[in-house]
Amino acid sequence: MSITIVVTDDELSTEVEKAQTPLLLYFWATWCGPCKLVSPSVEWVANNYSDRLKVIKMQVDNREEFKAIDQYKVQGVPALRVIENQEVLTSHEGAITKNLLVEMIEQHI
Repeated sequence: MSITIVVTDDELSTEVEKAQTPLLLYFWATWCGPCKLVSPSVEWVANNYSDRLKVIKMQVDNREEFKAIDQYKVQGVPALRVIENQEVLTSHEGAITKNLLVEMIEQHI
């Protein structure tokens, strides 16, 4: 069972504003091959760091209005953003190994 929060564009700002811990924001798409490689690592992080990190997934398929793409300067998927106090601390776009993802997370929790 995943403890990842799946949000829409309208729900994202509320989740970011009310976060009591750092966030990992994961932008993905169903057609994205690298996303299929990264998703299990994101789920692993969600399950293993749930006491210190909130993981939010946002699907970018079929969106006509997508404020978060502009707000978080997403150029492609998969895209990862570590956010704390509504500020982006670090970001990554493209495939990433689980070890590098964990290293990225641990720098900010």
